[in-house]
Amino acid sequence: MTPAIALQGVRKHYDDFALQDVDLALPEGQVMGLVGVNGAGKSTLLRLLMGLVRADGGEVRVFGQRLPDAQVEVKRDIGYASEDMRLYPGQTLRWHMDLVRRIYPAWDEAYAAHLVARFDLRPAQALRGFSHGQRVKALLMLILARRPRLLLLDEPTTGLDPVARGEVLDALAEVLRDERRSILFSSHNTADVERIADSITFLHAGKLLASRDKESFLDAWRRVLCRGPWHEGIRALPGVASARHSAPVVEIKTGAFDDTTVPALQALGLTVESVEPMPLEDIFITTVRGGNGA
Repeated sequence: MTPAIALQGVRKHYDDFALQDVDLALPEGQVMGLVGVNGAGKSTLLRLLMGLVRADGGEVRVFGQRLPDAQVEVKRDIGYASEDMRLYPGQTLRWHMDLVRRIYPAWDEAYAAHLVARFDLRPAQALRGFSHGQRVKALLMLILARRPRLLLLDEPTTGLDPVARGEVLDALAEVLRDERRSILFSSHNTADVERIADSITFLHAGKLLASRDKESFLDAWRRVLCRGPWHEGIRALPGVASARHSAPVVEIKTGAFDDTTVPALQALGLTVESVEPMPLEDIFITTVRGGNGA
């Protein structure tokens, strides 16, 4: 099956930033969360996938079509939203809905009405009277009602209150009931990513640090607390990304925990007191600080 997106060796250079040799693929019907701090390169990567900027090297494909050559054809099936997109403040939401309906033949009026009710929006109201959360939900409604095969969302929940964030994430999860539709969304909010993503990609300083399915990420990482003497061999154990000694406690964070980890620590004279799963935020921070792939 042709992946929804495929990047091979993609590079993009600016005066103060470089996206470096990115290899990435998103299968159809899946949600990928792109996690990184501000300035990591998330927006640049999404703009490359939209054909808004041209890569300096490598290959960018969407639905098997190479960009930017096929961007006109491909964009019919892409819904793109970023936090710097603006709607017309003097026009009503209904005016925006009619505009998008005239441009995109796949517009689904019944689904649009469903989303308007779900997001508690008022079609007759001018956009200047909308709150930030309402504007975000209005923009997503206009995109989702087109029924695009691929959603590219740049920080879709930034600035939303917890209730609005939940509504948006639920709507995105609903999109995935159609197995042909795919979502790539960037965020520095790891809780959002952990909630709906099938796979997770860590991006930092223009480099792809890790990209795996969510369950294998969460299954592989553990925080291990031990007691005993410090031994330099701890850092050499497979998958150890962080090791800290506060006598007599040794804290270890590993991305390759398995049945051999505890015996290996015991062989170094340590007593293992607890083994705890790690939340995605802690995994991301540990990966970034270690500077290595996970």
